[in-house]
Amino acid sequence: MTYDDELAAAEDLHLRSLVAAEADGDERAVEAALRPRTLDEVVGQVRVREQLGLVLEAARRRGRTPDHVLLSGPPGLGKTTLAMIIAAEMSAPLRLTSGPAITHAGDLAAILSGMNEGDVLFVDEIHRMSRPAEEMLYMAMEDFRVDVVIGKGPGATAIPLEIPPFTLVGATTRAGLLPGPLRDRFGFTAHLEFYEPDDLDRIVRRSAGLLGCEVELDGTAEIASRSRGTPRIANRLLRRVRDYAQVRADGVVTRAVARAALDLYEVDASGLDRLDRAVLDALCRRFGGGPVGVSTLAVAVGEERETVEEVAEPFLVRQGLLARTPRGRVATPAAWAHLGLRAPAGTWADAADAPLFEG
Repeated sequence: MTYDDELAAAEDLHLRSLVAAEADGDERAVEAALRPRTLDEVVGQVRVREQLGLVLEAARRRGRTPDHVLLSGPPGLGKTTLAMIIAAEMSAPLRLTSGPAITHAGDLAAILSGMNEGDVLFVDEIHRMSRPAEEMLYMAMEDFRVDVVIGKGPGATAIPLEIPPFTLVGATTRAGLLPGPLRDRFGFTAHLEFYEPDDLDRIVRRSAGLLGCEVELDGTAEIASRSRGTPRIANRLLRRVRDYAQVRADGVVTRAVARAALDLYEVDASGLDRLDRAVLDALCRRFGGGPVGVSTLAVAVGEERETVEEVAEPFLVRQGLLARTPRGRVATPAAWAHLGLRAPAGTWADAADAPLFEG
């Protein structure tokens, strides 16, 4: 690979990261400054806020720790923020870890043995925890006790370790991968939905105020409309538009400035980025709208199968631009229209309903 190829690949990765729902290490520090501190500051997720507020207020009045809480939903919607708010509302310390970091039961035992009464333990991506640790967690959640095994073989001894009452907050993007026994031990389960543009607009305006960025209402609305229903993406786009406004404009984020900045970063009016459009373009222009296998599609756009399947597809399906069928991926009429192309004779539904095997 030449230097120019490496540079182009790096630029593509940067552009994709603008609308990726995950956050890297540097971005987490910026996010922390923009997070709401209380439930009253949270925008959107009205039903979840009301239900969670009731759970926390009831626990406060009883003088007890709240039930364990499970937060599920796509990345970037505020699961970590809600965990921090739970700890703040209960005036309790927050301990953070993640499922992949807990590879052995001993790792979990070490964390639990250091807990104090009323502490909040946040486990991100809890579905990726190792099975031995998961089974230890069952007893810790229900009986506030773990059995620590000392020694090996016939001489091994299990020593019961009492744990002060605590609240576990688990976060997962794949709730279906959680075992039933673990899922059933959570007293309150909430699923976070994608945000409406009006709520995202309020989030962008709030973040702009915290960042000291001068904005106009039509400018924040433009950013919100291209943010894929995700606050993390909205805040990321705001920072890039702010940079553009300071360098190439007068520092004020207007609609014209927001459009120019997001066009520069290849985020179109529907929130699609370069990879999304490349997938649709290959599907429509090269394969006649499909059906086509995801591996073939990934080769056509020069990406790994996992990248297409996990980064591009979910948003394209949610926008009604792509359909998953038993025979492969199919472009919908909306996809052809988005690319300014005319769909060929026959409908995408014909391809979707075609039998897998023909005699």
